Amino acid sequence: MAAKYGKKSRKKVKKAMHEMKRGKLKSGRSGKKVKSRKQAIAIGLSEARRSGGKVPKKKSAKKSRKSSSSRKSSSRKSSTRKSTKKRSSGRKSTSKSKKSKK
Repeated sequence: MAAKYGKKSRKKVKKAMHEMKRGKLKSGRSGKKVKSRKQAIAIGLSEARRSGGKVPKKKSAKKSRKSSSSRKSSSRKSSTRKSTKKRSSGRKSTSKSKKSKK
């Protein structure tokens, strides 16, 4: 069985871990110091991918998001319909009582 990760990816992760331990590794956009070991490994792997090293593809979270979001959206739609009916009926009753008082 072939190895999942190549030599280049090992070197990149090792370098990222070394920088993280010395307090020199920073995240991309925010520029904050990386303190998490997992985040340091992720940065090393992403650098290896960019440089063309042998690294497995990222797991796509799109599939799980679509299924969960579609479930949530259907439940949200039904709840919003119910709440608007209640609100509209409540408003009508208050407006009638105000008119009758005048």
